[in-house]
Amino acid sequence: MALIDLANPTRFLALAGRALPWLAAATVILLLVGLQQSYVAPDDYQQGATVKIMFIHVPNAWLSMFVWGVMSVASLGTLVWRHPLADVAAKAAAPLGAAFTFLALVTGSLWGRPMWGTYWEWDARLTSVLILFLMYLGLMALWHAVEDPSRAGRAAAVLTLVGAVNLPIIKFSVDWWNTLHQGASVLRMGGSTLDPAFLRPLLIMAVAFTLLFVTLHIAAMRNEILRRRVRTLQMLQASQQPV
Repeated sequence: MALIDLANPTRFLALAGRALPWLAAATVILLLVGLQQSYVAPDDYQQGATVKIMFIHVPNAWLSMFVWGVMSVASLGTLVWRHPLADVAAKAAAPLGAAFTFLALVTGSLWGRPMWGTYWEWDARLTSVLILFLMYLGLMALWHAVEDPSRAGRAAAVLTLVGAVNLPIIKFSVDWWNTLHQGASVLRMGGSTLDPAFLRPLLIMAVAFTLLFVTLHIAAMRNEILRRRVRTLQMLQASQQPV
C-alpha cells in the first residue's frame, strides 16, 4: 500500500484495525522489559535511587517535543498539501502531547526536589516546557471552540506552526542560558556520557513510550474519523427532516 493511499479514511481505518493489536502488544512487552531493567539498574553514587525517575521523566520530556513536531508536520499537511487526514492527526495528537508534557513536568518536579531542594524553579528549560503545556491546552480549547472541523483545523495549524518556535528554545535553553538542567548526555557529539547500566533501560523506555504514543495516536485518529462520520450523518439527517 502506497503512503498516499492512507489519505483515504476508509483505508486508514482498515490498516489501523490490523496494526493496533500488534502495536499494543509490542508496547506492553517493551514497557515491561523497560520497567524491569529500570528496577534492576543500580543507584547513582550521588543521586541514589532517585535517579530512576529519569527512566520515566526523560521519555516523557522527549515525547512532549516530538508530539508537537508531529503536529507541525500535520499542520503543513493541512495548510500546504490539503491532506484529508492531516488535521485529524494533529487533533488526535494534542491531548497525548499534553499528557506527556504534564508527566514530564510532574516527574521533573519530583526529581528536582531532592536534587535542587525545590519542586519548581523559573529557569529557561522549566518555563519553556510549561509554556509548551499551556500551548497544548490552548490548541485543545481552540478545536472545541470552533464547531466546523475544517475551520478549526486550519486555525489550529497556524497556531501549531507558530508554537513550533518554542521547540528549539526548549532544546537549546541549557546551552543558551544558565539553567539547573545539565547538558545533553545521550544524543551528543562524542557519544553518550551515561553508563550503559543507565543508558540501556533509558533507551528501552524511550522506545516503549514512543510506541505507546504511536498506538494511542492511531487509535485516537480512528475515533476522530468515526466521530466525524457520525457528525456528518447527523447533519445530513437533520437537513432532510421537514421544517
